[in-house]
Amino acid sequence: MAGIYIHIPFCKKICYYCDFYKTRQTDLFPGFLTALYQEIEQKKDYLNGESVDTIYFGGGTPSLLSGGEITRIILKIKKHFLIKENVEITVEANPEDLTDDYIKTLYQTGINRLSIGCQSFRDVHLMSLNRRHNAKQARNAVENAFREGFENISIDLIYGLPELGLKEWKENLKIALKLPITHFSAYHLTIEKNTVYFKWQQKGKIRLPEEEESLKQYRILLEMAEQERFDHYEISNFCKMEKYSRHNMLYWNQEKYLGLGPSAHSYDGFSRQWNGSNIKKYIQGVLQKRKYSEKEKLNTKTKFNEYLMTRLRTKWGISQEEIQALFGLLYYKKIKGYVLTGLKTGNMEIYGERIRLTEGGMFLSDHIISELFITD
Repeated sequence: MAGIYIHIPFCKKICYYCDFYKTRQTDLFPGFLTALYQEIEQKKDYLNGESVDTIYFGGGTPSLLSGGEITRIILKIKKHFLIKENVEITVEANPEDLTDDYIKTLYQTGINRLSIGCQSFRDVHLMSLNRRHNAKQARNAVENAFREGFENISIDLIYGLPELGLKEWKENLKIALKLPITHFSAYHLTIEKNTVYFKWQQKGKIRLPEEEESLKQYRILLEMAEQERFDHYEISNFCKMEKYSRHNMLYWNQEKYLGLGPSAHSYDGFSRQWNGSNIKKYIQGVLQKRKYSEKEKLNTKTKFNEYLMTRLRTKWGISQEEIQALFGLLYYKKIKGYVLTGLKTGNMEIYGERIRLTEGGMFLSDHIISELFITD
């Protein structure tokens, strides 16, 4: 089982919090598509014949693609890769792009999952994030997509925002959880370098909530999601009826995936490689068959640390038996002491022969997982 990710780097407007690779140079769109089609062919052997279970259009703003462009990309992929009959095909979309006509077009292309970047249902926060849509457009986008036949809809939300109080966060969740969605992702705002928010924070123009306030928002999230019977299956992800993001599950289970487009990452089970984060160099590199990506062969220690980092994000956690089978008894012994500490503090728990983070532990996941890493 494998996946294919396509990075569409173009945006009409740059969100103040986003650190994914993006560009407003939409005049490069034709050249990018030509390069993308060639990259698909150039990397046709990367997955070594593994059947493709998911195709994911991320960005950037994939909803800037026309229906014809999406169709051509999918056909190119199907020509060169073995695609499963029930393949999950996801497109990330901005609410303002999801007009009735465009939703119909997406449905006709074979897209069977939408990931809609709502982020908030309050205009004041959408403006502060520099989003292009408003709250009404966000609600309408989800409802209209469902009405047109999309049964697998995910939305994104952000908490831990400047000036986001508990009452506003509850209202956001109340609106979100009443929409016809099967999945949602809720991310705590992280200030990344090279973003407008980072510059503002350095100048003291914005103030983030204290950790206790963030923890309250997190607990409200868990409580309201449970009330609406959403399964908290990964730190930031919730779903109904086992509608897990099959594409993200590939990452968390360390399955193979191919990344296409500038800044996209790939993994073949033995190494990672990534394309450079420069649209012009990407186009030139692909078309002129020059080097445009880097590669890193993974050693056992790196693989083990990545296993911990990805598996402990999920409700299934890590397997004691699997660790010993994949990495040897020595690696399990190296983390055993810290696991015992986690059990005592209530940040970790054992079920069967597996170890996972508790709900409280998930809020502290970055710290806990980094402490488990093997460094020597």
